[in-house]
Amino acid sequence: MVTMRIIFFGTPAFAERSLARLVESRHRVVAVVTRADRPRGRGQKVLPSPVKAYAEARGIPVLQPERIRDDGFLREISAMNADLAVVAAYGKILPQPLIDAPRLGTINVHASLLPRWRGAAPVHRAILAGDAETGVTIMRVVQALDAGPMLSSRRTSIGHEETSADLEVRLASIGADLLVETVDAMEAGPLAETPQPESGVTYAARLEKHESRVDWNRPATEIHDQIRGLQPWPLASVVLNGRRLLLLGAEVGGEASSRVEPGTVASVEPAGIVVAAASGTVRITRLKLEGKPAVSAKDFLNGHRVAPGDRMEPMAVDR
Repeated sequence: MVTMRIIFFGTPAFAERSLARLVESRHRVVAVVTRADRPRGRGQKVLPSPVKAYAEARGIPVLQPERIRDDGFLREISAMNADLAVVAAYGKILPQPLIDAPRLGTINVHASLLPRWRGAAPVHRAILAGDAETGVTIMRVVQALDAGPMLSSRRTSIGHEETSADLEVRLASIGADLLVETVDAMEAGPLAETPQPESGVTYAARLEKHESRVDWNRPATEIHDQIRGLQPWPLASVVLNGRRLLLLGAEVGGEASSRVEPGTVASVEPAGIVVAAASGTVRITRLKLEGKPAVSAKDFLNGHRVAPGDRMEPMAVDR
């Protein structure tokens, strides 16, 4: 049985799962291309990306070009005589000569049902928008952003309480399985390529810090989606009793009394802190003070006084 020689482009944990499935398959990953090492965590230590760490642990050559448009890098890639290149959350747009270098070109693992949510943050944007379902699309890479013809896709429902961090882990696994199935099929012969429809195109812009600000003059469902959709960064945030509070878990509740203004604590319960929104209430079930560990609302209330009438003020956040 013939195996495909594959060059893998990827950087974060989402991409690591696809790389691992390729390595576990009958195909051969001849090289990994990943972004430069970056400072990570509280100590801001310079650490390898998850993809680099995985590849190095298995003896796979790792390339970290400063400029992917350099002729020298293109020659290095071309000399590998790869059958296919796979991109999964690499973080840079590939030039056309690089896309065309492998015999069968380049395909991408994208965490949405294209053409919805093209771009950098499809998982978060799907939850922020209140989407009921999402999925993974394997597409051919072209110069336009996530606009190439589709080779395969797989749908999945989004859980009502599922966070973007949780969903990304699930989609990484779904995408990795779908990727190997697609590569196996490409090995057997040309696949049908379905152009993306012109209608239904949306773009998933990168998350920005200012999006963490909670505006209680919005429906409770939208605030709930904001809390779910901004994980693990930048996290929905408010000011309570003069301290910044990061909201990690929540539920949508019924209407508060008409006398309770949005952003006001309507009640304090063992299960959570109930805050009035423009319509409905939000029960905060998991949270953390800035710089402190995450805790349940019950544990938080054991050490901090919160009473009906307290205000969860919008956080001033720089853009």
